[in-house]
Amino acid sequence: MSNSKVLALGVLSAAMLMTILDGSIVTVAMPAIQQDLGFSPAGLSWTVNAYLIAFGGLLLLAGRLGDLIGRRSMFLAGNTVFTAASLFAGVASGPGQLIAARFLQGVGSALAASVVLGILVTMFTEDGERAKAIGVFSFTGAAGASIGQVLGGVLTDALNWHWVFFINVPIGLVTVALALKALPNDRGIGMAAGADVLGAVLVTSGLMLGIYTVVQIAEYGWLSGRTLGGAAVSAGLIAGFLVRQATAATPLLPLRIFRSRNVSGANVVQMLTLSAMFAFQIIVALYMQKVLGYGALQTGLAMLPAAVAIGGVSLFVSAPLSTRFGARNVLIAGLVLLLVGMAWLTRLPVHATYVVDLLPMMVLIAGGGLVLPMLTTLGMSGAKADDAGLASGLFNTTQQIGMALGIAVLSTLAASRTGSQLTAGASEAEALTSGYRLAFMVATGLLVAALAVSFTVLRKPAVQAVSAPVNEPVALAI
Repeated sequence: MSNSKVLALGVLSAAMLMTILDGSIVTVAMPAIQQDLGFSPAGLSWTVNAYLIAFGGLLLLAGRLGDLIGRRSMFLAGNTVFTAASLFAGVASGPGQLIAARFLQGVGSALAASVVLGILVTMFTEDGERAKAIGVFSFTGAAGASIGQVLGGVLTDALNWHWVFFINVPIGLVTVALALKALPNDRGIGMAAGADVLGAVLVTSGLMLGIYTVVQIAEYGWLSGRTLGGAAVSAGLIAGFLVRQATAATPLLPLRIFRSRNVSGANVVQMLTLSAMFAFQIIVALYMQKVLGYGALQTGLAMLPAAVAIGGVSLFVSAPLSTRFGARNVLIAGLVLLLVGMAWLTRLPVHATYVVDLLPMMVLIAGGGLVLPMLTTLGMSGAKADDAGLASGLFNTTQQIGMALGIAVLSTLAASRTGSQLTAGASEAEALTSGYRLAFMVATGLLVAALAVSFTVLRKPAVQAVSAPVNEPVALAI
């Protein structure tokens, strides 16, 4: 791998690190933010929801715009917006200012993250080289999540919550400066090739409303008029978008991309897997703090073995295994490891021992270090060169939808079970543990479904389509 490619990979990984770091570091700082700015309990959730709605809602549009006007330009714009919004968030003095800043952070993250994979797969065209690059990229994501949990506790305790946002500013400035030098200056295929304004309005509003509806389920309930109405309108907007894409001369999302079994299947598997992994990343942390009495920093340190396991496997093991056994087979092996680990968590006791009850899952979660790089490989394998940014945006969109569904479904089920157990006379610790175990059971079922889709839908990539020259027709991997 040449020095220029190493630098480019470093820039792309730094952008991913900043995005992932921001998500996990804010979670740890939320109690301090609530106390300082006077958030209500319901209002506090919008420090996460505002970001999630903007990020998930704009990814698909941003990915296509990256193909049209140039992925480098979109990457630079996104990182610039995100860095400025982080500074805005750090100096926020009220709830409204912070929520607005978090929404702008989501916009910036969507612009940058939507094209990162498109840039990566068009720069690294050889199979072995690409596998190593994807492994490094996945390692960065895993490291960012756990570093954020630890760093959030350190910064909040040693300084104050403002610094969980300020830390993004120097990272963002360096990333933009290096990106100007390291990333190829692609011009894109031109707005005339896909400037579907109506389609953009339909899909962006539909996704934003859909994600908004999902994250509000915990407050309003599954069968409330607000939830059902929002879901119906969102579904109608998405349906209108699909009809538009089937008839438009220059569609925003050419439906041909779904002819690839690998593109379609990998996105479905990703949604199921990330919905399930929410149970590990968030609910295990809640279990440690609310049931076992761990502090924020102690919880972050307890999660470090998982980061080491995922990062080590994605960085050093996934690429050689993919080359030898194929992405689909390695994906299935990783899903099996995750399934065993999640099933282990369904037996968590009220009085747990870390080494016996939690550490085994921290090791088995290494399966994520196989799953995430292989899903990236398969999800991008059927996209044409002109659609690399679109496929990247689609892949990131299903990632956010999976996370949003995991948050809504698993947390709501856990809260419902906890409430019923408290009503029945259980102690708070027993009720919480019962709710968390139910969430782990459902997460286990989601991983079973992900395995089923992997076996029946995914195939060995027939070609590395995104490595083809721009505007040259490429056969899809069916």
